[in-house]
Amino acid sequence: MQDNKWAPAVVLVDAAYLDRVAEDLTRNFGRMIGRPISKADLCHWLDCIALDAGLRPGNNELQVHFLYPKEVKALCYFQPSRFDDDLNGLSFSDNLGRFSLFAFPVEEVVRTDEFFLQSLTMLADSKEINHLMVVADMKAYGTEVKKICQQTDDKQITLFTLEPTEGDGFRQEILGFSLMAALGINADELK
Repeated sequence: MQDNKWAPAVVLVDAAYLDRVAEDLTRNFGRMIGRPISKADLCHWLDCIALDAGLRPGNNELQVHFLYPKEVKALCYFQPSRFDDDLNGLSFSDNLGRFSLFAFPVEEVVRTDEFFLQSLTMLADSKEINHLMVVADMKAYGTEVKKICQQTDDKQITLFTLEPTEGDGFRQEILGFSLMAALGINADELK
């Protein structure tokens, strides 16, 4: 993944799962509110999940690691979107701190869930990381994600899920809220 130089705060994202959730929200809310939904602002979404996970404005240093299927070249429902050209190596700074983005393709020798779980284990074991934010397909491999969280000490872990998730070793936030904000859907439109 990285040559063992970690930021104190790291976001690990199953990019295919994230894009599927954004697709579902775009279609469903577009019908509900009767207007087209634009692509999600990826940088705004990252700000939202960092805030949801408890980070506050300041000089935070965050790394974001997107794991994606090798045959997929871009996120369909986000801007910026292309893994190689837009996301890998992108960095930006705002009132929360500096975000550095990396994109890693899942090679054919390993399944996405295996690669994600190996990556999560490596990040959970890292002494440099204090805060870990995780966007995983909990229905597909969530039991293993929760086991890794339960075995991790001295680290604040936040799982971003679609449904309330019980377990020890992590806090949980609803992924849909941050995605709705990034998609430009506000609460007034849902009344």
